[in-house]
Amino acid sequence: MSMFKRKRVRILETSSRSDYNRLGLSSRDGSDDGSSCVEPQDADYSYIPSLSYELEGLILARFPRSEYWKLCFLNKRCLALLKSGDIFKIRSEISFKEPSVFMLASGESTWWEFDREFSTRRKLPILRSDICFEAGDKESLCAGTHLLVSGKELDGLVVWRYELAMNRWYKGPCMINPRCLFASATCGTFAFVAGGIGMAANSEVYDTAEKYNPDSRSWDLLPRMKRRRKMCSGCYMDKRFYVIGGRNEDGELTCGEYFDEARNKWELIPDMLKDDPVLNSQSPPLVGVVNNELYTLEASSNQLKVYLKRSNTWKPLGPVPVRADFNKGWGVAVKSLGNELLVIGASSAPCPGNRIAIYTCCPDPDVQEVQWRPLTSGRSRLSPFIHNCSVMVA
Repeated sequence: MSMFKRKRVRILETSSRSDYNRLGLSSRDGSDDGSSCVEPQDADYSYIPSLSYELEGLILARFPRSEYWKLCFLNKRCLALLKSGDIFKIRSEISFKEPSVFMLASGESTWWEFDREFSTRRKLPILRSDICFEAGDKESLCAGTHLLVSGKELDGLVVWRYELAMNRWYKGPCMINPRCLFASATCGTFAFVAGGIGMAANSEVYDTAEKYNPDSRSWDLLPRMKRRRKMCSGCYMDKRFYVIGGRNEDGELTCGEYFDEARNKWELIPDMLKDDPVLNSQSPPLVGVVNNELYTLEASSNQLKVYLKRSNTWKPLGPVPVRADFNKGWGVAVKSLGNELLVIGASSAPCPGNRIAIYTCCPDPDVQEVQWRPLTSGRSRLSPFIHNCSVMVA
C-alpha cells in the first residue's frame, strides 16, 4: 500500500448563523437577524489521487540519508525500499548522492559514520570477529554501499563487509588472492585492489590485482601489474586505476602504474615519486583525487602537493594543518570528499592535549597555497590516530 493514502475530503454543509459566524462568513443578504437565506448545499467530495510507486521512490530518495532510519517505521513499502537497496539505486540514477566518512580511530572497538560536515555521527553495529582481527592491522575501502574491511583472523586473512542498506556486517567474500599492505581505490560501485603480500612467512610480494563487484558480492582477477609492490597506494583518475609507490624485494619503488580498463592492460609511469623522499617505516603515500587531479600529503614535510601529469612532477601547495610527520604518515587520513580534499590527524596548531584535527579544502593546481576549513577541530573525543578511514558516496 502506498504511503500516500487516497484521501476523501468533504465540504461542510452550512445553513445556520452559528456555522457562518464560526467560519467568519455572513449570510447572502448580509443580514444577521438570526435567520439565513442560504439553502443547504449538497455535500461536495474531492479526491486526492495516490502517488505512484515511482514518484514515491523519487521523493524518498531525496531524503537526507541521516534520516533514513525514520522511514523504517513509516510502512512496509519504505522498509522494503531500504532493505533491498533500491532507494540507493534511485539516488544513483538521479545523481543525488551524499558522501559519508567511515572511520575507526585508535582506542575504538566500533566504527563510526560521519556526514560530510562531521556535524552528525552514528555508531555502526559491532563487527563480531575474533580478538586477532580486532587487535590487528586492518585495511578498508568502499564499493557502492558496501564498506569492506580486510584483516587477519586466527584462521587467516578475511574480508568483512558492512552493507549500508541492511545496517549489518557480513563475512566475506575473501579476495581471490588474500593480501595485506595493498593498494585500493573506489570507482563508483566498484573497487580495486592491487599488490600487497600474503600472510605466509615466505610469501612473495604480489603483482596481482582484483576488482570487487558489490552486486554479485564477488572478486574478479585483473591482469598482473608491471611491478611487484607492497605498502603502495591506489587512486582512480582519468578512468584508470593508479597504483603508486611501495616497495618490493629490490627496495623502494619511485615508479607508478595504472590499469586501463578499456585496453585491459597496465602502463608504467617511471620516476613518478622521484622527488618525494621515502623514509624507513614510512606509511604508504597519502593520496587523494579531487576534480580528477591527484594530491599527496608529503609525510616528511607536512606539505600538500599536486601531481602535474604532463611533466610527471609535483607542485607544492603549502602546509597541511595536521602532523603527518608525527608518526611518519601513519594515523593520518587523506581522502576525496566530493569536490574537497579531507585530511584527518593530530592537529599541528598549538593546543592543550593531543587533539584530532579535521579539515577540508577545495584544492586548485593553479594556486600557490590552498585555504583550509576546519570541521569540528578540537571538539571530537576521538583519538587523533586514525587506523582506518573510507568515504562512501551513496
